[in-house]
Amino acid sequence: MGVARNAPTAAQLCTMFADFLTDDHDGPFDLAVTGDMQPVHGVAYADDEFSYTPDAIYLRTPPLQIIRDGPGMRLNGPGELLTTVLPLLDRVLVERDVAMIHAATVSIDGHGVALPAAGGVGKTSTIAKLMQRRGVGFMGDDWAFVTAEGELLGFAKPMFIKPHHREMYPHLFHRVRKPLVPKRLSRPIGRLTTVVHPAVVRYPRLAAFIRRWSPEHMTIMPQEALRGSPIVRSAPLSAAVYVERSDGARARLTELDRAAMAARMLGNFHIEMTTHSREVLNLLGATGQVPLQDIFADKATILGKALQSVPTFLLQVPIGYDADHASDVIVDQLGAVVAPLGVSLETSP
Repeated sequence: MGVARNAPTAAQLCTMFADFLTDDHDGPFDLAVTGDMQPVHGVAYADDEFSYTPDAIYLRTPPLQIIRDGPGMRLNGPGELLTTVLPLLDRVLVERDVAMIHAATVSIDGHGVALPAAGGVGKTSTIAKLMQRRGVGFMGDDWAFVTAEGELLGFAKPMFIKPHHREMYPHLFHRVRKPLVPKRLSRPIGRLTTVVHPAVVRYPRLAAFIRRWSPEHMTIMPQEALRGSPIVRSAPLSAAVYVERSDGARARLTELDRAAMAARMLGNFHIEMTTHSREVLNLLGATGQVPLQDIFADKATILGKALQSVPTFLLQVPIGYDADHASDVIVDQLGAVVAPLGVSLETSP
């Protein structure tokens, strides 16, 4: 991916993808991002929402263009474009036999372990507990990548530390960075942020200001949040545990069919994208740039190949457990999962 330095979204993307910044500026890129809209002629119109050609989409709100540029894509727009970039990035990676997943990921004595889960299940809290165990390296707390050959690729993006993470990341709360809302208000504020997000991202400076001072969370780089913990780039995928909250009275770990795990990972990534991100996929399908059946089938094929010899499990954790308790349970159950690999989750001295 190449991002024009003068694009309004450049600062945001440089922050979110800081883990992949490089001095190599030579193209062509699979995905090029600019702030300059370009003329497109011979378009068809879909009401007042968007216009298109076989190789280009022009969305009016928010204003942006998605253009097929040979084997790659070009994204043009005057606002912040992260939520547009994500589905496009996932697609260009799929065309390289790599799938993006929504999961906490770690390396345990060189074995890659993925913990796909919905938002709010406890991924970031679990990462804090796992980093206290011997032989564990951080790969990501939210997004990651897996290749068709079964290699788990980390993504050490900024972490979103919320009020309920105080017990797991106490050093981040020792000095006041900015006021955070009480735990009970964190979810309502988060929902409000989601509602206003489509309008705010049209104004990059305002969006950056709101993110910096939002009382919902702190944005912290993993190197600061996980001081002294190794950050691992890649490891062979050796186990996958889908974590969900349930109405049961106790935690329950069961084997999960690999095909079911692939379906869960595919669906979880899709539903965890914003409404706008999912709409981008709809536009690609509606205009024929990438048929919808291919969007899902191609990624499902990669996930199926990656998981073909990997132990897969479902871990259900009671909904009544708070983040601290839930993360302890997840780590304990993960110990049972990795034991057959010949490794253990011993507490670091």
